Amino acid sequence: MREFSLYAITGEAFHPGRSLTEIMEEAILGGVDIIQLRDKKSSKKVLLEKAKALKALATKHNVPFIVNDHIDVALAVGADGVHVGQDDLPLQEVRRIVGPDTIIGVSTHKLEEALEAERNGADYIGVGPIFSTQSKEDVVDPVTTSYIQEVKKTIQIPFVAIGGIKRHNVQEVLDAGAERICVISEIVGAEDVRAVSAELAAVIKEAKK
Repeated sequence: MREFSLYAITGEAFHPGRSLTEIMEEAILGGVDIIQLRDKKSSKKVLLEKAKALKALATKHNVPFIVNDHIDVALAVGADGVHVGQDDLPLQEVRRIVGPDTIIGVSTHKLEEALEAERNGADYIGVGPIFSTQSKEDVVDPVTTSYIQEVKKTIQIPFVAIGGIKRHNVQEVLDAGAERICVISEIVGAEDVRAVSAELAAVIKEAKK
């Protein structure tokens, strides 16, 4: 899959009164280089319309578009990939459904899960939550930056750190070995989405030097 550094996930609860596409476009213009639609509450019909709009936006700006969980919606809109959790369909089944060219990401919370995802053909893994977060309804204890260090030493496929990452703690995550950061509320809930995205992108770029 194409290299990326700053991954933004939708979170409409954090920007009431502002449109989904407006927020995500500002994020992309600020430096986000991959986006994901994550929506646990909307009907499939509403989700499909959101996915169509975000796919068009991602195509316009030439960034990958990922759909969380809903494989059927991802296929319906021609999304670049899907992201699944530990309780979703097994990765081999997801691959059988979406085909060889679709990006598959897998959320992992411990090294055994990361190794299994790598063995089964994931294109990238999510590593987290690094810190406590209000963005997910299912509460998982923070894995801390020590999990980043374990993955960095062991896993060969790309990984992205996620969970409670903010401007004030992103350097800690990068220092632990992460090269890709996923952010929800810090970006989509910002008053100036583009500026915050640009700040985070610059910190990641500096860390890679």
